[in-house]
Amino acid sequence: MALSIATWNINSVRLRMPLVARFLEQWQPDILCLQETKCPNEQFPSAPLRRLGYNYIEIHGQKGYHGVATISRLPLHELTDRRDYCGVGDARHLSVLFEAGGKKIRLHNFYVPAGGDEPDRAINPKFGHKLDFVDEMKLLHAEAEEGISSVLVGDLNIAPLEHDVWSHKQLLKIVSHTPIETDGLAAVMAGGAWVDLMRQHTPPPERLYTWWSYRAKDWAAADRGRRLDHIWSSADLARQLARVDILREARGWDRPSDHVPVIAHFDF
Repeated sequence: MALSIATWNINSVRLRMPLVARFLEQWQPDILCLQETKCPNEQFPSAPLRRLGYNYIEIHGQKGYHGVATISRLPLHELTDRRDYCGVGDARHLSVLFEAGGKKIRLHNFYVPAGGDEPDRAINPKFGHKLDFVDEMKLLHAEAEEGISSVLVGDLNIAPLEHDVWSHKQLLKIVSHTPIETDGLAAVMAGGAWVDLMRQHTPPPERLYTWWSYRAKDWAAADRGRRLDHIWSSADLARQLARVDILREARGWDRPSDHVPVIAHFDF
């Protein structure tokens, strides 16, 4: 059995629903996790997704900001979890339970705070919020539920490795690649027994990017990207990973998100 799980920060699902439909029609992942949906639950565009065959939809949204959604062609169990990280009421986490290849799988969908512009929590509360959020993620373990495998995806807003950014030296003091952030994310991964699937078949020094700034006049030519979007799993699923696709071409679509879809393919 094959299984494909995609993640994409869509930066407003209602505005970019045509892009979501295009992606689903062309790539047909079994499950798509969206971040930064920017709409309350009652306004989420479920109808066009169901017409495309994605009949199982779980949403954690809020008006105008943040928001995550998981849409699936596979049945989702009722054991859905929406955690309020840092207790501020943001819609930034959603987990679902499903079955594939004879396994029960817990799928976490995250949108980690961006953290503002200044990497100093003393003068930038947004950065402090980000650090606290990542610190709370350290409690999440890939083997937390007996008999259940785990996948964690989403826009984690941190490019952890030297070759996850266009210039390690120039970005060391830029939010998303500062040592305190990268060390924090590494601690989440190590403490939770997570495997970085995107680097399993594509180790450094090959560069991987999933985000290119809107500020670049010619993003493709400049290629100043960062790997802000991630797919992790428990060790048992990592052994069954076939490949990971980064859909770079989507950054050049009409009215695109600044992030592109990432798809993990498993072969059970």
